[in-house]
Amino acid sequence: MKRTHLPLNGLRVLDAAARHLSFTRAADELAVTPAAVGQQIRALEDMLGVVLFRRTPKGLELTDEAAAGLDSLRSGFLQFEDAVEAMQASQSSHNFTIAVPRDFAEKWLHKRLAAFAADNPNVRFSLVSGDSDIDFTEANLDLAFRLADGPGDLEGVPIGPAEFMTVAAPDGPEDWISWPGCSFRKSEDEKEEPVMQVADAGLALQAAIAGFGQCSVPALLVEDDVAKGRLKAVTGGCKSTRGYWLVAPTPQWRQKKVKALVAALTAE
Repeated sequence: MKRTHLPLNGLRVLDAAARHLSFTRAADELAVTPAAVGQQIRALEDMLGVVLFRRTPKGLELTDEAAAGLDSLRSGFLQFEDAVEAMQASQSSHNFTIAVPRDFAEKWLHKRLAAFAADNPNVRFSLVSGDSDIDFTEANLDLAFRLADGPGDLEGVPIGPAEFMTVAAPDGPEDWISWPGCSFRKSEDEKEEPVMQVADAGLALQAAIAGFGQCSVPALLVEDDVAKGRLKAVTGGCKSTRGYWLVAPTPQWRQKKVKALVAALTAE
């Protein structure tokens, strides 16, 4: 019989019923009804062309045909368990690979990863530059941070409020610094020519601190600079459809190590 045709559910039921010599107790173990156990056994008997159990005055009894295959069946299930444990071993790994925008890593993530590492001395991080199109499997990622409208088709949690803030150096001019995530308009029909165009919010902030003008960036990125007086808020937090999200596919999201890191990063 080909591997793809193996009746694994029926064999699992056979193993439980053979150990208990009771459909009722097998059903309790498998969290199904006794009728479902009986149905699986009958279907397995039809497929194999043999009788597996007989009812006697003393109770349920294995046939010789069923007994002949039990040792190999149980050995196979033990190997399945070993295989699953091997595949899950990475859950206890202390290594994380995270895709993150450079500006978000510098302004928000680094100090929080350092705090997590202080409480977990064996942890190791590998940070890669990431965007919304990065392939989790190809890049062997555990998690990714994205500036987006939501998690998309991934599991995810928002990081902080979805707000933008316009900032400038304390004595900075009113000229505008533009980056792909935010371009300034005086009105719906009139777009102001920026004094500088940069690649991301982090570079916009550096230009603002240097005195080139003002920029609008995610509020999470400016907390420290405003608190330390390097920047002033020109406008308060403006609600946005976009915010930072911590995301991963479901298999990675369910890993024990990932859950621990997500909990630490979202504890504030």
